[in-house]
Amino acid sequence: MRLGVLDVGSNTVHLLLLDVYPGAQPVPYASHKTDLRLVQYLDAAGNISERGRDVLTDFVTEARDFAADNDADDLLAFATSAIREAGNGDAVLEHVKSRSGVNLIEISGDQEAAVTFSAVRRWFGWSAGRILDLDIGGGSFEMAIGDNGLPTAAVSVPLGAARLTRRFIHGQAALPSETKRLRQHVNRLLTPAVETVKAVGEPNLTVGTSKSFRSLARICGAAPKDQGPYVPRPMHLEDLRLWTRRMEAMTADERAELPGVSESRAAQMLAAGVVAETAMTMLGVDTVQICPWALREGVILRRLDRLNVDPEAARNRPADIVGRNA
Repeated sequence: MRLGVLDVGSNTVHLLLLDVYPGAQPVPYASHKTDLRLVQYLDAAGNISERGRDVLTDFVTEARDFAADNDADDLLAFATSAIREAGNGDAVLEHVKSRSGVNLIEISGDQEAAVTFSAVRRWFGWSAGRILDLDIGGGSFEMAIGDNGLPTAAVSVPLGAARLTRRFIHGQAALPSETKRLRQHVNRLLTPAVETVKAVGEPNLTVGTSKSFRSLARICGAAPKDQGPYVPRPMHLEDLRLWTRRMEAMTADERAELPGVSESRAAQMLAAGVVAETAMTMLGVDTVQICPWALREGVILRRLDRLNVDPEAARNRPADIVGRNA
């Protein structure tokens, strides 16, 4: 079965195509994406503008056609924080569906954390013990911890790197006053979420997922992408603190010259560093291991699990994406 998975995130809209069957690895053979950055289309009231709605609709239609041209049998499409936290998110989803025919399923923050955690568990296996996963997106920050395939606790807070950059940093380089307000805001919102996570107990392994964590780890000296997914990529708090302070003094253009940082994400790397550093400090975590699997892989793995149980399962329902118990 040829499957398309369309992920509408705060930064990127990304379509993956895979040939799936029971027991298969979630390895894509084709990809189609754009750096849409829905957060930049939010108005002062927190609504996605008509321009943002139309740009999203156009790309979803383009992704639908790309999947059809490549003989996809099914298309799973989901949206995360940029849609769920917009005041007019439901209207945007309805517009996309009416114009493209694609039903974008809105995933809650807790569901996003749980599905990502399940992918991390598959990657590291049962021998990893209790896992704590940290995931920085464009619009939100998720944490999930547990001993099993699903987390014991999963929380989401609106501390995505793009969202924070848009709110607190207004020039090429952050002013000291802007950085101070950013850190205060992150500390305030993270405190209750961290207490929820810490109540579960100490993790045996702490993991970082998402493009932001991969870029931060690369800045801190982790192996480059061309060395493959199986090379361990640890990121140490002491290195992250050093580089976050350095990024405070850099312009966005200067951050774009750092290893692992794309030009399109350079502006938000400071905010990502502040969130990661603050979370690791509050949680008492000295090192995170970077995992190449995250939300999309979790969605794919859950579809593969359903194929194992019921090959004729109904398609493109919320249960197919997030699972009935997530």
